[in-house]
Amino acid sequence: MASKTFDFSDSSEKKEKEMPQGTSGKQAFSYKTFEQESDFSDKDHPILIIEDKAGTLVHHVSGRFYRYEDKMSFEYGRSSDQLFAAIDAVDSRFTKLLAFLADNHEDVRLSGHIVDGNYNVYKIRAVDSAGLRRLTSEDGFLQNVINRLLASQSPKVEKNDDLAIEDKSVAFKLRMTDITGMENFLKVASDVLPDNIAVWAKRNLMLARSQSISPDERRHAMRALSMMLNIHWKDAYFPSINPKEARKVLDNSLYGMDKVKQRIIETIIQINRTHTLPSYGLLLCGPAGVGKSQIAYAVARILKLPWTALDMSTITDAEALTGSPRVYSNARPGKIMEAFSEAGSSNLVFIINELDKSDNGKNGMSPADALLTLLDNLGFTDNYVECMVPTNGVYPIATANDKSKISDPLMTRFAVIDIDDYSPDEKAMIFKRFSLPKVLDRMQIKKEECRITDRGIDKIIEIYRDQPGVRDLEQAAEHLAAHALYIIETENKASVVYDADSVEKILVEK
Repeated sequence: MASKTFDFSDSSEKKEKEMPQGTSGKQAFSYKTFEQESDFSDKDHPILIIEDKAGTLVHHVSGRFYRYEDKMSFEYGRSSDQLFAAIDAVDSRFTKLLAFLADNHEDVRLSGHIVDGNYNVYKIRAVDSAGLRRLTSEDGFLQNVINRLLASQSPKVEKNDDLAIEDKSVAFKLRMTDITGMENFLKVASDVLPDNIAVWAKRNLMLARSQSISPDERRHAMRALSMMLNIHWKDAYFPSINPKEARKVLDNSLYGMDKVKQRIIETIIQINRTHTLPSYGLLLCGPAGVGKSQIAYAVARILKLPWTALDMSTITDAEALTGSPRVYSNARPGKIMEAFSEAGSSNLVFIINELDKSDNGKNGMSPADALLTLLDNLGFTDNYVECMVPTNGVYPIATANDKSKISDPLMTRFAVIDIDDYSPDEKAMIFKRFSLPKVLDRMQIKKEECRITDRGIDKIIEIYRDQPGVRDLEQAAEHLAAHALYIIETENKASVVYDADSVEKILVEK
């Protein structure tokens, strides 16, 4: 933990004697700042450290931060006997927030532990003047800022724990929409923004407050500002991922596909070596229903990233992706920028479905052309937002049924993985291990209540032998499960068993 000292001490011995630590009165203090790589706070990773020479600080304590010129302390205790404790050290990410709380005389409740004679603060809540009740709006803003500040420096330590999605930085879903909240955020947390976006945000804040422009222009500035400030801007450092745990996620999500899984694990190992994403995305090519989207979702879980999806079959205008200029009253951001905003993170898995339909454009520019700027890893600029968004934390995964319809410039941005249709034996195993259990669980049916014999499963595979993928198998499972539930409820049976004849009667015969 590196530290540097800011000396705010008063040279007057008389003043120090008149206002000793832990008694009534105001005293000038010095404090240090420290840097740490933790994205959470606890007693060993505090937000700030307060001296407790008087021994009066407890686990929860309410009061206010007090600043005399640049000297900081914490004021607490009964109004008739106010105590002032020195701020010993502050996480360097939180110095502006501390000054903001002091300057605005915010009532707060601290949570902390005594460690080596100091009070290590790991939680700050906004409360009423009595220090008892949380203030919903004020505390919501405060927790949002604290989470963003904690996430502003990604931990550069290698962890091989489980691969469940847990992004603490986006756990608090409060969105800033009012101009005062956004202005306050820029005062205390502008350091969490990339430099170009911080400059852009201050300019757009002035536009949103300006009375010299039209109401539409102010509205557009407010909308763009809200979108950009609610995105958690992260660096492109990626911690190491346990390849065995990654393979477990793939095996639990997908049956077979050993070549596909091998290619994904190779990508994971590359990330572990460079701690950055590869310069290319993945293009999954194969017939409908073979699990291309499931692969993309599994990769997002492995990378512990939020994901967003674009369906290129529904987009025929490049402007739908790039946004429209603010000069129009009905202007709006493009789908790519909206996807960043919805995900709430600059690091995400971008799933581009049906990439082979992206050349269906009009007005002289196809959606495929707009995608190139996203995939080039040089930054994406939306016409509405008018600011370059870094894309080095974006991992694109595209799907396509026919790769021959994809233009060469797009193809060079991806590592292509061809996925063949499943064999009949593989389909039978997928039905038994994935499709049927998933349907029974969704319909809250016990597995002993709806059983299908091996010959019954073979009959299902035979019925849908000409259909690619396994979507029809899941629909068959849902049909049979619903039939079993009907029999159980109407005929008072404990279970239903389906053989080949009953499967054919239900799924084929009218």
